[in-house]
Amino acid sequence: MTLDRIWNGWRADYVGAASDAAATPVTSTTASVFTQILESDLSDEDAFIVHRSTLCFAILNAFPYASGHVLVLPYREVAQLEDLTPAESLDLWATVTQATQALRESHRPHALNVGINLGAAAGGSIAQHLHVHVVPRWNGDANFMTSVASARTIPEPLPLTASKVREAWPKGTI
Repeated sequence: MTLDRIWNGWRADYVGAASDAAATPVTSTTASVFTQILESDLSDEDAFIVHRSTLCFAILNAFPYASGHVLVLPYREVAQLEDLTPAESLDLWATVTQATQALRESHRPHALNVGINLGAAAGGSIAQHLHVHVVPRWNGDANFMTSVASARTIPEPLPLTASKVREAWPKGTI
């Protein structure tokens, strides 16, 4: 099978204009949903926060791609990796590593996806608050529901997932 390429040079002006617009920082006066959760009176159990470290926390994705989909993020609302302090960066990646360990123990996936969408154009639905996705994956876990019905099937309720991940979270430091 070969891949056909269709060149449409006329789009260069559009892409360039979009790049210029994206270079202008978007300022929001509304706190991210993550900051709102942290500032709420919800318990960690009710908010599905599965771990807290010194500068970061891990929370279940309310709209998971798969059971066990965890988000790791700093308490401080920043949009870009370079906005993190050195201490936040170290804590973020240590917490991501712990999340992978917890998910391997709690859900026994065949593999994991770990990724960040920096900016709305990259797929970041909450681009103002940097967060790392840690998603368990299994061989054959893609199903037709997403393609034909715009729906995902998640076999486990969030409270059970949270309980399993909290129990499996590594104790102590890495």
